[in-house]
Amino acid sequence: MVAVLTKKKIRVILADDHPVVRDGLAAMVNQQADMEVVAEAGDGDEAITLFEQHQPDVMVLDLRMPKRDGVAVVQRVLEINPKARLLIMTTYDGDEDIFQCLSQGAKGYLLKDAPRQEILSAIRAVSEDRPYTSSSVAAKALQRMGKPSLTQRELDVLELVAQGRSNKDIARRLSITEGTAKTHVKSILTKLDAISRTEAVAVAHKRGLIRL
Repeated sequence: MVAVLTKKKIRVILADDHPVVRDGLAAMVNQQADMEVVAEAGDGDEAITLFEQHQPDVMVLDLRMPKRDGVAVVQRVLEINPKARLLIMTTYDGDEDIFQCLSQGAKGYLLKDAPRQEILSAIRAVSEDRPYTSSSVAAKALQRMGKPSLTQRELDVLELVAQGRSNKDIARRLSITEGTAKTHVKSILTKLDAISRTEAVAVAHKRGLIRL
């Protein structure tokens, strides 16, 4: 009698704070002969715990989750297992979101409106340690690589600018001089190619640098 070798299934963890999204993805994945969902997480902390427990072939995770966001999950999971294969699947397509996830070590980045077959192809690619991004996501990642990064202090100032704070108020809150605050704002405008504080906030929000 000839032994029949059964191919090992791709073991998948789904991490998304919307149960309906998880249910839909789980149904799609479990219908495939070569993959199965082994666990589902509703927040970032749970995603990390379940990853440690199950050590899946692929973890599909949303970018915005309670307790810990997608970038933080990527960082922590790769500390636990540097060879972890992570696929970001989100509605957010800001170039900073994409850049941060991919530069931290996520293997793929996909938008939730991607066709069913593309989602399944992405999971299979990532399971084989092959990077996967759609053409639009890849284009934004390349664009971001050509742009100057804001320093952490500039990001702190930007958050306060988005709140409508004056340079004087920003200086007081960050324990810096008003002149230094003004210098940071000027640098932010230059790096974001904006002509006003309002435009800088709009550009930063679109790119995923801040949340409004």
